[in-house]
Amino acid sequence: MKAVSVGFVGAGFSANLHAEGLKRVFGVPAKPVAVVASSRSRAETFAARHDIPTVHATYADLLADPTVDVVCVCVPNTLHEQVIIAAAEAGKHIICEKPLTGAFGSSGLKGEARAKDERDIARAAVGRIREAVQRAGIQFMYAENWIYAPSVTKSKQLLRLAGGAIIDIRAEESHSGSHAVASRRRATAGGGALLVMGAHPVAAVLHMKAFESSFRSGPRTRVTSVTAETAQIYSSEAVARLQTKNWTVDDWEDVETWANLVMSFSDGTKAVVNASFAMLGGVRNVMEIFTTNAVYQNNMTPNTSLHVFTPDAQAFGQEYLHEKLESRTGWISASPDEDWVRGYPQEMQDFMEAVANGREPVSGLQLASDVVDVIYAAYLSAERGSRVALA
Repeated sequence: MKAVSVGFVGAGFSANLHAEGLKRVFGVPAKPVAVVASSRSRAETFAARHDIPTVHATYADLLADPTVDVVCVCVPNTLHEQVIIAAAEAGKHIICEKPLTGAFGSSGLKGEARAKDERDIARAAVGRIREAVQRAGIQFMYAENWIYAPSVTKSKQLLRLAGGAIIDIRAEESHSGSHAVASRRRATAGGGALLVMGAHPVAAVLHMKAFESSFRSGPRTRVTSVTAETAQIYSSEAVARLQTKNWTVDDWEDVETWANLVMSFSDGTKAVVNASFAMLGGVRNVMEIFTTNAVYQNNMTPNTSLHVFTPDAQAFGQEYLHEKLESRTGWISASPDEDWVRGYPQEMQDFMEAVANGREPVSGLQLASDVVDVIYAAYLSAERGSRVALA
């Protein structure tokens, strides 16, 4: 089996998740060999943590490195397109963090006019990425961990066995707010809660419906329309009149921090996705799948594998408990292996096998593209106040 070497462009939160996942790959000789980051010191710290031999000065240098087979793109959303296209032109396989791309910067437009313009911009960016990947003949792997989560994988197995039809999916990712500045600014993030977090449940919904289509007769189920509402909770009257401490992140710039999206499918079924940067209690990753003969509840985080209680905020020291917890007292969900529960090692296993064996990954460019298409149609729907059809 061909050995696979990975170079990291970016050394932040998502890069560390992928590097840790890579360490757990088995059956494929895979290893990290290079990294480049926004600063030399940041890259060197990452390299030391993950035993990476080479630190490059620029991502162009990393792309020119003959020891790198796969480039893991873990940079702010606004940089995805340029790094992906450059990597494709260099003949490197690509792993890209969500979302694939979007509309960045400021057009000066407002309301529905801006939403229409941003949808066109995002679609054009997806088209350029697709063309570059296809022209290069390389593999594109979309880092959507939700569809690799063990609960989702098991749900798929049971769904196929049970044979019921999916009629309703309800999925959510929420927490108290991103601490990455780039994720709090429309110009660099491309959107707010729906794009930054909602990309996960939207992808999972699309994947489940596509999976169902794979063993059913008839045409592939597709999204026909979306209806959405968004809100900037941080600028609401409720927050403005607050007299006590606000535990949610409030340093936002022109992005929604709450979103609700209804997806209508060509088979007459529905899905609802919620995303919020205004919810305390740690990260909430959940998906319920309702079928004609069963219900599948995917509680990725928090889950009940381990609950701990303490009145002492210092009791557990610096030991990791649960992502984005605001407090370390009271009852806490302390997942023994949160990365595994959320599908990160399984995701990297699939990617390394795909490259080594020359096959398509479970999560690829089509899913990445569809997520962008659905979300920017949802932004248009929220501004227009009505349903938006997907071509």
